[in-house]
Amino acid sequence: MRMTSQNMTSQDRPFLGVLLMLGFCALAPFGDALGKILGAVLPIGMIVLVRFAAQIIILGPLAAVNGASLIPKPEHRRPIVLRTLLHIAGITMMFTSLRYLPLADAIAIAFVMPFLMLLLGWWFLDETVGPRRIIACGIGFCGTLMVIQPSFAAVGFAALLPLGVAVIFALFMLITRQIAKDVDPVALQATSGALAVAILLPVLLLGGWIGLSDVRIVPPDAWQVWLLIATGMIGSAAHLLMTWSLRFAPSATVAPMQYLEIPFATIIGFAIFQDLPNGLAALGIVVTMAAGLYIIFRERSAPQAPPQARPMAASPEPRDDL
Repeated sequence: MRMTSQNMTSQDRPFLGVLLMLGFCALAPFGDALGKILGAVLPIGMIVLVRFAAQIIILGPLAAVNGASLIPKPEHRRPIVLRTLLHIAGITMMFTSLRYLPLADAIAIAFVMPFLMLLLGWWFLDETVGPRRIIACGIGFCGTLMVIQPSFAAVGFAALLPLGVAVIFALFMLITRQIAKDVDPVALQATSGALAVAILLPVLLLGGWIGLSDVRIVPPDAWQVWLLIATGMIGSAAHLLMTWSLRFAPSATVAPMQYLEIPFATIIGFAIFQDLPNGLAALGIVVTMAAGLYIIFRERSAPQAPPQARPMAASPEPRDDL
């Protein structure tokens, strides 16, 4: 018998949810690390194309088994197209930033997204945000600047790319929240993957024809083929773990764990690239994590408001690029 979202959410299993989110936190930066390796030798556009192709290959059959349609309703089509374009832009910027930045630094800078989401919800959705959380946003952003500063000194404006990723994915998550109640999450990802491939493939063919170095398809060698497959599979698997974790445990339970992605990224970055954040960047990572965790726990302890004015949870929504 097919298990629907409703009866899955009714069967809360917090420990399983925590384990699944822990798996996401370990896999996501590993997928980024593979993207960093490939980005040094292959066009970024080609890596992004394979990433989305793997998404449709893996998630399409899962959506079909669950009985979910891959054809969106008319009222969802424009938001899904915009969401997919933002997704393409965010992944492209993230993989590009990893050419220049240590893995942990890039991910830590991108974690300014929870603060941006809280502020966007306040400005555009009239959601209630208390002064303490506004102050925590400011402190978290200062921590992010501490991570950016040494990277900016070393590589210039490329250090700002993860900041762009954060802005793009904050908008991405706002759109996702608007349609998430009406669209099966696995089907949504599969549909987005198919749409992204349909957009990217002609763009890359055109880029190769006019000679754009990072917007083309080149023949990979055997080792690069395996890395490309692994990058796509790990990205899709990480997203599935995140999605399932939220089905077995409340977001307030698993959201704080997402900051474990930063220490995992530090360990993986050191193991593969011998990269470690310098003193100022490491302090900035600690400040950013502390501010983000404060916002999450403050959100959990805040009294429940009416649905139309309920505060937006400022949890670090998983980056959908992995």
